[in-house]
Amino acid sequence: MILTSKNNPLIKETVSLKEKKGRKQLGLFLVEGVKMAVECQRSGLETDRVFIAQSYQGENPFPEEKTVTVSDDVFRFLSDEKTPQGILCRVKLPTPALKTPTGKCLLLDGVSDPGNVGAIIRTANAAGYREVYLTRECADPYAPKSVRASMSGLFFTELYIGEKADILAVLSDTPMIVADMSGENVFTFSAPKRFALVIGNEGNGISAEVSQKATHTVKIPMRETQESLNAAVAAGITMYALNKDEFIK
Repeated sequence: MILTSKNNPLIKETVSLKEKKGRKQLGLFLVEGVKMAVECQRSGLETDRVFIAQSYQGENPFPEEKTVTVSDDVFRFLSDEKTPQGILCRVKLPTPALKTPTGKCLLLDGVSDPGNVGAIIRTANAAGYREVYLTRECADPYAPKSVRASMSGLFFTELYIGEKADILAVLSDTPMIVADMSGENVFTFSAPKRFALVIGNEGNGISAEVSQKATHTVKIPMRETQESLNAAVAAGITMYALNKDEFIK
């Protein structure tokens, strides 16, 4: 059977997952695209339902009983992509309880742009930061734009979302590194074996509560003609600089 109505209850429910309210109510988020679907399945995250466009000819790694075929018009209605690829999944939201990090980790302190949140998570996975803590002020990492920007990094990092005070409590014994132009050059800084790297809000930087907990301050040196970098770019440079020993062998 092919679903052809945008008013179908399942279709309307799935469209609601584009918004944070819908994701919270249903405990699900959307994963779209061939590569993302395959990587999501490989990661072991629980898939609730898979939607396939009628014209889709690509790979579907999910069981037939979870697959729903829809008309191309309905799929475009479901999709958040400018050029839909024809496969979209509803995935169960992970809800891990806050806990102390096991190694190098990130703390996103009010990063508000969903594209930046996703890009930072993507780089965190690549650079070996397996745990990412996000304050409530951050953009939702499970928003479609964040998921898309994470390029599968979302599936292979542990995300902890919580109140700032609660996150600082579980990080109380973890050295905390913040970035500031008055800090030590990040390329010559000797990082401790375990630490939390803090990435602040794009416009306001790191909050006062988090800044007070900082144990180290580093900076990315820049030419005088440039005063700042995009948050995701700065995060990527700093992540690799602080974890360079893992890649120099």
